[in-house]
Amino acid sequence: MRSTHRLKAPARQVEAIDVMAFRAGWLPHRASFARMPLAYVFWHWPAAGVDRDAYEQRVSAFHQALELPGSRTFRLARAPYAGQPAAPYEDWYPVEGWAQLGTLNERAVSGARRDPHDATAALAGQGAGAIYARVQANSVDGRFAAWLSKPVGITYDDFVTELCAATPQAAIWQRQMVLGPAPEFGVFASEPLSLPWPASTTDPRPLQPSK
Repeated sequence: MRSTHRLKAPARQVEAIDVMAFRAGWLPHRASFARMPLAYVFWHWPAAGVDRDAYEQRVSAFHQALELPGSRTFRLARAPYAGQPAAPYEDWYPVEGWAQLGTLNERAVSGARRDPHDATAALAGQGAGAIYARVQANSVDGRFAAWLSKPVGITYDDFVTELCAATPQAAIWQRQMVLGPAPEFGVFASEPLSLPWPASTTDPRPLQPSK
């Protein structure tokens, strides 16, 4: 789904995109999540009555078939935005740039990925997603995740500066397109952080080992 509303890009510029290398070999083996400038983040729930173990097995099988370095799923205690059922799942699909998002979209439902994708979709209920840009590098694999929005009365540049200063060891990602109720910023750390702004925590637990 496209949106005409786009937030201002983060103050730190993303790296140049190597489209040809991506298309030739999906993603280079040297790629690591912390260095990827963009990620598609997708929150989803199993449909009513679906066994969670079966759902998780299908989600993991899809990620394995996708063969995207850095892709992963987390079990969450709660959604990062209000009004949603408890215990959603959160998928991360890191890419090197905007062009690769299109390639990811096509690859996810073609070839050897189609059956695992369709098998997962058959058990899925609702879902929502958004595109995020890396503001501050570090892994999102920590046990702490907080989602928040920019306060009123401050510019995005100033808020990003303050957020980075307040969480120097954390990974920070900023929403780039509005594709639903996704929060504006995600902050991830290995230990709980005390933020000076209102935030929603999700208590993530990885479903698959880090890649």
